[in-house]
Amino acid sequence: MSSVPLSEDNPFQSLIAEANNDSATLQSRYENHRVTRNSQQRTKILADSFPGWSLDEILKRLDGPGKEDGFVDPRNCLVIWARPSSQVRDLIFFIQNELKSISPSLWLMPPENLHITILEAAHSLTEEQIEELVQALLSSKDVTPGDIAAYPRSHPTCLIKPMVSFDSAALALSFVPASCECLEAESSSDDEQYTYHHLRRDIFDLVRQTKVPVASRYIVPSAHLTIARFISQDGFMVKGSDGTETVEHSRVKLLVEKIGEINQKLENEYWPKEGAIKEGGEWIVGQEGLVIRRGRVWYGGGQYVPLG
Repeated sequence: MSSVPLSEDNPFQSLIAEANNDSATLQSRYENHRVTRNSQQRTKILADSFPGWSLDEILKRLDGPGKEDGFVDPRNCLVIWARPSSQVRDLIFFIQNELKSISPSLWLMPPENLHITILEAAHSLTEEQIEELVQALLSSKDVTPGDIAAYPRSHPTCLIKPMVSFDSAALALSFVPASCECLEAESSSDDEQYTYHHLRRDIFDLVRQTKVPVASRYIVPSAHLTIARFISQDGFMVKGSDGTETVEHSRVKLLVEKIGEINQKLENEYWPKEGAIKEGGEWIVGQEGLVIRRGRVWYGGGQYVPLG
């Protein structure tokens, strides 16, 4: 059981209750969410009516051929992240190269910026508003930033079964919470049912105890790291005889097929088999501690909040 007193309105607890606190059921919910979403997005993107990728208009001004010198992202956030292990970073590097071979115009998340969001405490605020929240966090006596960052060390959780998830705006490497497949995490935990979703629940309540209000947008059963975004239609448009550009659906299909190929390789090589998991196919979350970041964090940036 968790040592953190639970808020009655903790949004993560509702799924745990629905799953009867069963790790296999929680894994299934995460798996169903990503498979269903990929299927829906595949149908949408391969449709004749697909208008093209949903470009990240802010990132487009920050990086790439359309970069605007002096442009500053106006959105400020306060988040708690876990950084991927070196093995997971290597796997992402391989996937990014495969995607780039089909779509050279893709914006790829730099390796040092890769992260999974455990909790988004605040988003799209001003610098002054974020500063107020940070000061509340730093002045907390009951729970300190260091307590939050260190929590996974005493509550280890494991993510497994990597898969590329996608929509018309971005691509991510997604995982599902382990259910008795990850021996390293289990051996140091007193609760075999404790999963990544429980960790998200507990971090939510730890932040609440600092008196920082939590306004998280991400409570769906998803464990993903964004690895690429669309900032251009380059390579996916064709010019007609009248000079107008339209979507070249065959090029779009090539990218969707490449994602399918990658996912088949991941399942064949990196998913648990006979009690063994290849390096990169499992991730002990927050093994080196969590990261608390503030500011313009949308693309893996921002500044560290001191842990004390």
